[in-house]
Amino acid sequence: MHPMLHDTYESPLVTRNASPEMLRLFSPQQRYSLWRRLWLELARCQRELGITRITDDAIRQMADKVDDIDFDRAAEWEKKLRHDVMAHVHTFEEAAPAAKGIIHLGATSQYVNDNADLIIYREAMRLVVMRLVNVIDALTAFAAQWKHLPTLGYTHFQPAQLVTVGKRATLWAQDFALDLEAVEHRINELRFRGVKGTTGTQASFLTLFDGDHLKCDVLDSMVTSRFGFTESFVVTGQTYPRKVDAQIGNILANIAASVHRFANDIRLLAGLKQMEEPFEKDQVGSSAMAYKRNPMRCERATGLARFVISLASSPLQTAAEQWFERTLDDSSNKRLSLPEMFLAIDGCLQIVINVARGLVVYPKTIEAAVMAELPFMATEEILMAAVRAGGDRQELHEAIRTHSMAAAEQVKLHGKPNDLIERLQADTHFAKVNFDEVLNPQRFVGRSAEQVDAFINKVVKPIRAKYVKLLNQSVDLRV
Repeated sequence: MHPMLHDTYESPLVTRNASPEMLRLFSPQQRYSLWRRLWLELARCQRELGITRITDDAIRQMADKVDDIDFDRAAEWEKKLRHDVMAHVHTFEEAAPAAKGIIHLGATSQYVNDNADLIIYREAMRLVVMRLVNVIDALTAFAAQWKHLPTLGYTHFQPAQLVTVGKRATLWAQDFALDLEAVEHRINELRFRGVKGTTGTQASFLTLFDGDHLKCDVLDSMVTSRFGFTESFVVTGQTYPRKVDAQIGNILANIAASVHRFANDIRLLAGLKQMEEPFEKDQVGSSAMAYKRNPMRCERATGLARFVISLASSPLQTAAEQWFERTLDDSSNKRLSLPEMFLAIDGCLQIVINVARGLVVYPKTIEAAVMAELPFMATEEILMAAVRAGGDRQELHEAIRTHSMAAAEQVKLHGKPNDLIERLQADTHFAKVNFDEVLNPQRFVGRSAEQVDAFINKVVKPIRAKYVKLLNQSVDLRV
């Protein structure tokens, strides 16, 4: 990475969010080394198929200089030629003079551009897999730890039936597990552009092989397999279908939605003082309000996730804009959209891992919130207990309704605690009800703990087993 320059714009994705691993994948060194590897393997395969003008010396010199790139010289060539691929062809030829005239033989610019992009996207998705696996693992460990702690469930952000803290965490983890499935599928289905020529007809290679159609197919297959792809597209124009970028972008946007949902929930719970993200000893919450503990990590993740979601339409529009065999307006957009989506989602997922591994729970605050609402939720249990003790169902129902209205008035109009239970305990209709038993929050969480166990056994254990070597990866948040 170049030294920091303080008089020019630098992307916060680079300086604040994306990991060195992700940044390396989209670096000039990675891209142009891949171009050289693609040219090298093309030449090797062409030689193996009988193109004798490609010498052993040419192959050796190319192999020796795959990673040794003179970027200044390439910039000089591009300024002169206004063509980045040809600039790097000339720069590579100067580094490997024995290969002059055979580098890029029969190929089009998209042979290196597109195939390199597909290799980079595949590796970037593999890095995303590692992040997702660690997110799922951390959230599941949290879910297991807190699977029995009752907490208010919310629908419409209004108190609803009780759940448990751990059960809620499985909802977050499940979102990310679905994302993992989608990324795995996209990696497995990813095809290489292969060796197709200028408009995808392989005409240049048919000429090179003196009309031998079989050799054209074999060349395509050989190069494809040497870069770890099981197959290439059967047909292309000048480029691989830009729908592929749209599909990848959609997956990244879906991950962003999962991040956004998780981070927003933590922000809401922090506002309720029930849970919060880790807060470091010297961390400052506000420049003015020294007491504040703002959920800044989740806020940053939310903002980055929104950025990714906003970019998802760009590759889709590019796919729609492809005229016939290709139009060049995809290039400037393509250089930005997917790389920035990958960098941003990498930053998002690192934050989620960090937060999930350090989530702070406040059981007493959670209990207070539960007990403030539980009297209303428990009225049916109280009614049935009083009926079983010999009471008249209709009379009991009316008594509970009357007391509930009065208690609600105390809460909403006067800001006083919910005194419904005290009112019912003082009512002789309910003298035989064991209120301690009826008001046990565990009676109201259903199968929350069992569902946590089921989620771990059916969903998470296979993920942990499959990716055991990727677990416990450290993340380093720079800010």
